[in-house]
Amino acid sequence: MKKSMCAASKTFSVKTLSALCFGTAGVFFAPAMLGLAPQAVAAVPAVKLPDFSDLVDAVGPAVVNIRTTERLKMGGAAGGQDEQEMQEFLRRFFGGAVPAPRQQAPRSRRAVPQEQEVQRGVGSGFIISADGYVLSNAHVVDGADEVYVTLTDKREFKAKVIGFDAATDVALLKIEGGNLPRLSIGDSNKIRVGEWVIAIGSPFNLENTVTAGIISAKARDTGDYLPLIQSDVAVNPGNSGGPLINMRGEVIGINSQIATLSGGYNGISFAVPIDDAMRVGEQLKKTGKVVRGRIGVQIGAVSKEVAESLGLPNANGAQVSMVEPGGAADKAGIKPGDIILKFNAAAIERWSDLPRLVGGTTVNGKSNITIWRNGAQQTLPITVSELEGDKVVKKAEVQAVNVLGLKVSDVPAARKQELKIDGGVQVDDADGVAALAGLQSGDVILQLNNVAVKDAKQFNALVAKLDPKKPAAVLVRRGEAAQFVSLRPSAK
Repeated sequence: MKKSMCAASKTFSVKTLSALCFGTAGVFFAPAMLGLAPQAVAAVPAVKLPDFSDLVDAVGPAVVNIRTTERLKMGGAAGGQDEQEMQEFLRRFFGGAVPAPRQQAPRSRRAVPQEQEVQRGVGSGFIISADGYVLSNAHVVDGADEVYVTLTDKREFKAKVIGFDAATDVALLKIEGGNLPRLSIGDSNKIRVGEWVIAIGSPFNLENTVTAGIISAKARDTGDYLPLIQSDVAVNPGNSGGPLINMRGEVIGINSQIATLSGGYNGISFAVPIDDAMRVGEQLKKTGKVVRGRIGVQIGAVSKEVAESLGLPNANGAQVSMVEPGGAADKAGIKPGDIILKFNAAAIERWSDLPRLVGGTTVNGKSNITIWRNGAQQTLPITVSELEGDKVVKKAEVQAVNVLGLKVSDVPAARKQELKIDGGVQVDDADGVAALAGLQSGDVILQLNNVAVKDAKQFNALVAKLDPKKPAAVLVRRGEAAQFVSLRPSAK
């Protein structure tokens, strides 16, 4: 069988790469033979592929396997109906003799629930201190009743979960031991794209598995709370929580997730930067939880078109779409439509930078925030409040879609002040007759049939009383302009 191939039996320098061979069915042509002028290739130093064996010997003992279990309550009465059905199932589908059921307990005897420990999942982790503190992923231990840590020398410990943080996917565990092997902590801010790294973990529960690759990208924004390290190191289920290690034997990240269409490894894996993981771990160690700052805004990206229309030199920053009434941003004077450019002198390159900067700020501490408004920069003082759990900025209470096809909510105080209005409701969604009339999200309704609208509750009450045979006049404000729109209620 003929094969199309291009090979060389001898080692060659980079300069000879210009003599590439082209072949079909064993016939080879150099560029010169085809009348093509060879292109010069800049010489680069020869790179020797690394040998990871010494590195693995040094760091491997500090990488652990994590096994989680949960306790399930089982019926305690022997030989009940469920057991009889199982016996019948075994006879029908497996044949042969099966263990005889135990004698059924008297009917008057109550079933006593019993707990049975069953395996829940497996993951990885690594020891960061000789006295037994272990870092892993939050999703590895979340929901587990018991967590077991196994070292490479087969010692197994029952671990205590000190705490975990779902936002960063970091967990801190503690095992009781002394003089344990531990890993050195590197600096994830100094990593370089293209440098070699290895991952050690338990993919598919295959303990102490080593894979290697390079860093593909830094600060990859995947929509999570932290910018992640992207690599092409093979990571699969069970690797979660294991270390990403540089050639100096230092941890630079915690392997956390993969990008996949099939559920398996596709060449793109992500790790939590170790600098952020250690900061989270310190808070978990001290208090068992992570305290973050918040300012009470909803934000989005700044498009190129918006940046040009507002006179911004580039499409950086975070566009404010909503300000929480009474929140830190509201008190600081931030308004919807502002573009946040800096927080405490740190530039907001992408909108997702802002939550991370605010979250890492001392709660109740004084900060400065730089915004773009009316074609100029302004710097405002702001006091960061505490983010309680997974609390997010919420809109005012939203009512159901009414017979005009409108879903509305109360206008936030900051927007009332901006629009210089005392009441009204803002449109959150427009459907049916309202959508056909051109109403859209963000519009403000000020009147309904000559009655001033105060809030969402009153507006929906007025709409509920409308005569479906008569059109309703709705005064709609959009921007600085307002006009009446005629809407005929749909059938209830």
